[in-house]
Amino acid sequence: MSTPLDDLPVVVIGGGPVGLAAAAHLAERQIPFLLLEAGDAPAATVRQWGHVRLFSPWRYNVDAAARRLLVDAGWVEPDPDVLPTGAQLADDYLRPLADLPALKPHIRYDARVIAVTRLGMDRVRTAGRDTTPLLVRLADGDDLLARAVVDASGTWTTPNDLGASGIPAHGEAEAAGFVGHALPDVLGADRDRFAGKRTLVVGAGHSAANTLLSLAELAEQVPGTSVVWAIRSTSPARTYGGEAADALPARGALGSRLRAHVEAGTIELVTGFAVERLETTAAGQVRVSGAAASITADRIVSATGFRPDHTFVSELRLDLDPVLGSTRALAPLIDPNQHSCGTVPPHGADELAHPEPGFYSVGVKSYGRAPTFLLATGYEQARSVVAAVDGDWTAARDVQLDLPETGVCNSNPVTVSESGGCCGPTAAATAEPAGRGLATGVSGGLLRAPLTLIPVAEPEGASQAGGGCCG
Repeated sequence: MSTPLDDLPVVVIGGGPVGLAAAAHLAERQIPFLLLEAGDAPAATVRQWGHVRLFSPWRYNVDAAARRLLVDAGWVEPDPDVLPTGAQLADDYLRPLADLPALKPHIRYDARVIAVTRLGMDRVRTAGRDTTPLLVRLADGDDLLARAVVDASGTWTTPNDLGASGIPAHGEAEAAGFVGHALPDVLGADRDRFAGKRTLVVGAGHSAANTLLSLAELAEQVPGTSVVWAIRSTSPARTYGGEAADALPARGALGSRLRAHVEAGTIELVTGFAVERLETTAAGQVRVSGAAASITADRIVSATGFRPDHTFVSELRLDLDPVLGSTRALAPLIDPNQHSCGTVPPHGADELAHPEPGFYSVGVKSYGRAPTFLLATGYEQARSVVAAVDGDWTAARDVQLDLPETGVCNSNPVTVSESGGCCGPTAAATAEPAGRGLATGVSGGLLRAPLTLIPVAEPEGASQAGGGCCG
């Protein structure tokens, strides 16, 4: 006997900030759901970078539905102007949220999803697809049926390769013992791995900047510690960002401090460097070579970004942008060649939908390889998608998002401001043809919608900047 779709739960994959936000919205609408988290606790991935301080204050890091549920349970919200660490985000917000009676019975830990498909059919079959339950298979062999699936699994476990061509560099696998993940705890748990060593950091994003600043501090404390920073571009202006012009002071301070260390020589900057080959040396180091130069180091921190894993949903009908790996409709709105974190237009269920009925990706995974994601964006995605699942299309399409104005530029800066950053006016203030973005065949859309930008006063302690665009 078949089970009507409306009698089945919505399955949320991932117990991070956006997955838990989706759960909160489902709970508010009294929609049955099951949240699957691969780790043994909520926000397991966030805890892996728990030592890092976000550059956005608490006011941008708490979902509206989650706040309502928590406040009703007696939760005291942290100071909205304080910058939390990843550990504080997990301990002071996400753990209490996951433990609420409205959510806790519906969360399953140590539940790794290995496939999502349609019950009894692959992606070729069309007849009856929209009335057939989605099938979610777990690593332990359990099969779960769902009326809809919201994939908030993130991209942390699928970092990009060091190789500049999008594939591993020659020798990268053999030299894996020298290469570490982005955002190591340089001044804490991982200190001994870097103290007194020469470390090469590859990458130009916020993760690279945070690691470089920690290594520079370690170099001041431990003799023999040295830092090399390699980027593919010919200028570090993109990483320095808006500096004093950034409406998030901590994010601006990140670039200013990094520039100061480079100019002082604490950090050795190598520009125009594309990794082609890794080789171990007789001295027990690793040599990283590009077309015209090589760098020898004891350790490598790969901060080259992340990519989405779509392999476990390969039997679903996905409409993915050929460049970014987001939905085709979302790509022109998040194109890192045109947008920074604070200038992505509001978007929701319509832009996140696939040809597969009832399946959505939300959070950083929805952005594919674009690094322009902010938590506040993910929360609004979750709200809109849950409304759509509930059939409330008026609410789903009433997408509103207030973001702090960003001074962080796109990846192809063309001007230099007096402050030394790569931007003059922000992208939101610069006239551009509507729909300009990647050549995906999609134009216009929400690029024509106004974007409200909110300045943020500098909070005390904002000098401890951290986080990537997820802040």
